[in-house]
Amino acid sequence: MPIPSFQQYTAPSQVTEQVKRALTDCWIEVTNAGGAAGFPFPPIDEKQAAPAVDKVVNALSLNTSRLLTATAGGELIGWLNVRRDPFELIAHWGTLHHVQTRPRHQGRGFGAALMNEVRRIARDEMRLEQLHLAARGGVGLEAFYGRLGWKEVGRWPGALRLADGDDRDEVLMHLDPL
Repeated sequence: MPIPSFQQYTAPSQVTEQVKRALTDCWIEVTNAGGAAGFPFPPIDEKQAAPAVDKVVNALSLNTSRLLTATAGGELIGWLNVRRDPFELIAHWGTLHHVQTRPRHQGRGFGAALMNEVRRIARDEMRLEQLHLAARGGVGLEAFYGRLGWKEVGRWPGALRLADGDDRDEVLMHLDPL
């Protein structure tokens, strides 16, 4: 496996149009392959993904929202967004959003490397104590996250309706300590 390199973005001005395009292409590819990264009803195209990428990028802030990308061989292979709420009561934990790895790179350790790097950033740079995420049930994500130390802490049965007769649980996952 090639060793991925990571790039962290903490302000909208750091994200070039080329990076936005790569994020958009990745999101489309992941979603259209059935990935649970924020769009429930594939297929999607640039008309849906590009504004969603812009929303993530425009919210970037050193203290509350960071974008982490993984590349190998000059290609974006995955990315995620980690956010923290500044409200004092809950400012000690963050939430992961839009965790994704391109389908052709899945199963090769890139997703785990991305998750380990965000864990390091959350702990060492953002000074977070816990991470949370919500995952779509029924696609094996609980096992993936479980291998990385995440624990299932809750489940909303049938919370996600992908189609008539295809209701999925939303699985709440927690990582503590970092």
